[in-house]
Amino acid sequence: MAQPVVRRHALLTGRVQGVGFRWRAREKAEHLGLTGWVRNLPDGRVEAVFQGPPDLVGEMEAWLRRGPLGSQVRGAVFYDERIVGGEEAFEAH
Repeated sequence: MAQPVVRRHALLTGRVQGVGFRWRAREKAEHLGLTGWVRNLPDGRVEAVFQGPPDLVGEMEAWLRRGPLGSQVRGAVFYDERIVGGEEAFEAH
């Protein structure tokens, strides 16, 4: 029986650009075996979309709320999204 999959969309504010946030997020997602992407937004936020088993998606969400060393996440908003098929990796843009 296939394990359930969920997909989340995250918008993060604070000191989240210029601190290696995207690259560390990609490393974490790859370690967890999640697919999706992360990118900087022109307004200073970081946006990420990630999918996988619910427990691993929850672990990624918790990590994004903290961020990597050197960052300061002041706000984190998460939305559920529809599952996307065909993704094979997690990319940093």
